[in-house]
Amino acid sequence: MRGKGPVLVMSLLSQLKDPSQIKALSASQLKSLAEEIRKETVEVVSRNGGHLSSNLGIVETTLALYHTFDFPKDKLIFDVGHQCYAHKMLSGRYEAFGGLRTEGGISGFPDANESPFDVFTTGHAGTSVSMGLGLCAARDRAGEDYCVINVVGDGSLVNGLNLEAIMSKDTKPKNYIVILNDNGMSISKNRNGFYGFISKSTTKKGYVKSKRLFKKVFGNSFITRFLRKIRGLIKRIFNSENYFEKFGFKYVGLCDGNDIKELSAILSRVKEACREKAVFLHIKTTKGKGLKKAEESSDYYHGVGKNMQCGAGEFSEALGAAVNALIEKDGRVVAVTAAMKDGTGLSAVEKKHPSNFFDVGIAEEFAVTFAAGMAKGGLKPIVAVYSTFLQRAYDEILHDVCLQNLPVVFCIDRAGLVGEDGKTHQGVFDLSYLRHIPGITLLAPVCAAEMAEMLDYALSLNTPVAIRYPKSDAHAECRPIPLSKGLWAEVRPGKGAVLLAVGPRMLNSALAAAEACPEADAAVIAVRCIKPLCGQYLDEVSGREIITLEENATAGGFGAAVAEYYAEKPGSRLHVMGVKDEFIAHGSVSFQLGECGLTAAAAEEELQKILGGK
Repeated sequence: MRGKGPVLVMSLLSQLKDPSQIKALSASQLKSLAEEIRKETVEVVSRNGGHLSSNLGIVETTLALYHTFDFPKDKLIFDVGHQCYAHKMLSGRYEAFGGLRTEGGISGFPDANESPFDVFTTGHAGTSVSMGLGLCAARDRAGEDYCVINVVGDGSLVNGLNLEAIMSKDTKPKNYIVILNDNGMSISKNRNGFYGFISKSTTKKGYVKSKRLFKKVFGNSFITRFLRKIRGLIKRIFNSENYFEKFGFKYVGLCDGNDIKELSAILSRVKEACREKAVFLHIKTTKGKGLKKAEESSDYYHGVGKNMQCGAGEFSEALGAAVNALIEKDGRVVAVTAAMKDGTGLSAVEKKHPSNFFDVGIAEEFAVTFAAGMAKGGLKPIVAVYSTFLQRAYDEILHDVCLQNLPVVFCIDRAGLVGEDGKTHQGVFDLSYLRHIPGITLLAPVCAAEMAEMLDYALSLNTPVAIRYPKSDAHAECRPIPLSKGLWAEVRPGKGAVLLAVGPRMLNSALAAAEACPEADAAVIAVRCIKPLCGQYLDEVSGREIITLEENATAGGFGAAVAEYYAEKPGSRLHVMGVKDEFIAHGSVSFQLGECGLTAAAAEEELQKILGGK
């Protein structure tokens, strides 16, 4: 479906019925097409929300790739996946682009179920080089002939999985290309040491200026080509330690990724060169290109909501303020994140207490074990990471933190259903992947106002603790409950059924259901501690009808924990409400809650069933 905004009359985008038509376009037509793609991106993202800066920066690179290669015969793998909007428009999905990230519309990430042009479903950083090498191995085993191209952007090259793949062997398959989209950023500014090393030799002003000067003075004459060869020789002499060459790549760089004509010419040569040896192509792009405010604040406009609304959610802002207050009382408190300082609210900590703030880049595993080392040395680390990304550090949480019983506090942002980012980013597995680990305490505040007190409590335990919460409590009407009233707090008394609710949205649904079904005389409990369970309360209500509500997979979640508790205590009837056993697609949070049967109406229906059964 198309968007409701204005459509360019006889635009190039609307005329493209097959990606192969791009090869016939002139340089000026490609430039016009780039502007159309940018305009469409801004229009749709402003209406639907999405990833803005990264997609504006990679338009010319995507066009040059389509101008050079034959997709989907050749395989294009994005890392990270949020830079794929131009790719979607050029691969037959322009008419559907207006429905980006909406219910029934196309995904904001590559989705293998959506199009043959999306080779893999990719939403997390760091996966592409391993995927690409695996695909090359299968291709070569089958005797097939196509190129595999990884486009690695937003600092994800330095993710551990990508580095493992790059360093796996000193030879790489032919017909394989890794393109580093170097825009100096992850989500926020990139500070990784390895990233700085690979950028340093080719981002100096003199190097870039010389390239522009040759072209300006001599045009595209043989003199320009000769001087470029001399410059390349000098670069090789003074930069003999190119580590990509040591791991089986021919290194080519630095190239202007926003110059379609130049990049298309380079890609044509790279396409031929990779027949003999894998190529690592280093390009420079401007994140947010074409939209001044996005260029100037590319981190702020990395991901935006509808109407270009930006910023952290209520819980994230509360976390930043709470951590700052803790640091002022105890200088041993430190904050750690993995390229998510703005989204987690820790940018406030960096601003006020920079020496107590650590951003390790896109490296969640490192963040967790780094924090473990800090805790061992006497510091009090607070690690703030989105739920979907923390799952990548499972072994480090188990082996390096919990096995050692180290006092690391994990603040798990974007827990529960995340809305338009969809199935690659849902935070509905953290209770399941953490609950079975010995020694960890799992907490869930009912609103952002509880964050400071809960953080104080977590640090007081001096053991591993995880606090999980959604981006926003805007869907809830809950009020803070002093922890002195208990980690399981009765917010609505009742003698009938019992609703045990985890998190603000579920508490809101439980309260609304209980009010709508007064004959059930239901008690509503705010469960602010998932592990350990409150055995005393569960014993008290044993024999009553119990409903558990959680924004987590039912397998291994809170409801499963209650079921395990009652397994040897017959007499209770338990009804578990949670996220169904499937990956939940993109759409609004309210739509997803409905799909998973986690609304007030669904909880009321469960109460009515109980009454009917009696």
